[in-house]
Amino acid sequence: MRETLRIAAVADIHVKKNSAGAFQPLFAQVSENADVLLMCGDLTDFGTIEEAKVLAKEITSSLRIPTLAVLGNHDCESGQEKELTEILTDAGVVVLDGTSYEIDGVGFAGVKGFAGGFGRRALGAWGEKIIKDFVHEAINEALKLEAALARLRTPQKIGVLHYSPIQATVEGEPPEIIAFLGSSRLEEPLDRYRVNAVFHGHAHRGSAEGRTKGNAPVYNVAMPVLSAAFPDRMPFRVVEVPVGVLVTQ
Repeated sequence: MRETLRIAAVADIHVKKNSAGAFQPLFAQVSENADVLLMCGDLTDFGTIEEAKVLAKEITSSLRIPTLAVLGNHDCESGQEKELTEILTDAGVVVLDGTSYEIDGVGFAGVKGFAGGFGRRALGAWGEKIIKDFVHEAINEALKLEAALARLRTPQKIGVLHYSPIQATVEGEPPEIIAFLGSSRLEEPLDRYRVNAVFHGHAHRGSAEGRTKGNAPVYNVAMPVLSAAFPDRMPFRVVEVPVGVLVTQ
């Protein structure tokens, strides 16, 4: 039995209808270097069925390891999230949406997440109904994440998101859009359930790493970020966690 689980992660691959074959080298190398792949949203460019079918073919032809995913905002663009999820599920991908999954004593809890800003500058549910609805969407995503984490009984817990739970990994983006790249409401359940690591995407010009207030490492695995941070290798991140051993921060 292996002692560690090698977790590969990537986000924001933005598969297009003409992307056939483009991701096979990436997925083949991931299969050689990891035991599980996390795809952290914006898997497609416009969230169309055609794009999802291209991605599904790339996965079935090149990936040889279990794959978990969350959707991103681009995957919601065409209003076909249900169809995208079905196509990816048929290709063997476990799509997390307020749900959890376990591999070798390592638990994964995932949601898309949402925006709203961070810390004292986070948008509050006050004023117009549309503002309240916006904030409640972030709250609902945080509650879904909490429910997924609560179901895990594994020694190790991993958070899988698209939007960031902390500001540190979106630093580098234009200040005007920081509040739209994540929400610190996602951070609280991650720390309460003492996750061992968090992966997200969405912030293409953000920073590669940060930590929650509870000291859990947070990895921004947006493909543009990984390409800039590690220009000498394929744009995916691998993190190893012990199997079946309780690790405290």
